[in-house]
Amino acid sequence: MDFAGAYSPAHLKFLLQGFWITLEVAFVSIVLSFIVGTVVGIVRYWRIPVLSHVMGVLVETIRNLPLLLIIFFTYFALPEVGIKMSKMNAAILALVIFESAMLAEIVRSGLTSIDKGQTEAARSSGLSALQTMRFVILPQALRRMVPPIVSQFISLLKDTSLAVVIALPELMNHAQIINGRNVNYVIPTFIAVALLYFAVNYALSVLSRKLESRQI
Repeated sequence: MDFAGAYSPAHLKFLLQGFWITLEVAFVSIVLSFIVGTVVGIVRYWRIPVLSHVMGVLVETIRNLPLLLIIFFTYFALPEVGIKMSKMNAAILALVIFESAMLAEIVRSGLTSIDKGQTEAARSSGLSALQTMRFVILPQALRRMVPPIVSQFISLLKDTSLAVVIALPELMNHAQIINGRNVNYVIPTFIAVALLYFAVNYALSVLSRKLESRQI
């Protein structure tokens, strides 16, 4: 093991550049998948004829597919039908598709956990279905959904490493490049990678616990 060589300024800078790409992909994917997942979850909760059923089939199908397959599909299959995109956009699209399905189920379950009496009371007071969802049901459900949603975001951050299969220049890709220069760099490099992932994911876990404790 060569810690000195693996942790040279040039190598550390290279790893951090890859980590920045990882964070960019994760951030954009988190924002988009949260929006899409929330909308799909609400549609399924409302049980809109046909649309809700179609959404349910899509969610269950995607949830039972490996993310790696979806990444391959967005990067290698879509260009075959004329949809070409960069490695980063392909990775983001794959993550959004996969994570939206996961979040949609979390949102649907969270909304279902709210007592139906509150919906009936809100509607009887003159609120529309949309107003009831926005001002009464969704705020309460979101508080209950914080832990599973943050856990899903942590999983998403870790899942960005799968984009190494399409050579996205993220953290794992840069780690592999460094390891290819010298076999003695492998263990030190992977230790550094593990620490970077741990730092961000642990911060998210702490944030989740603080948000949860404020709701008790």
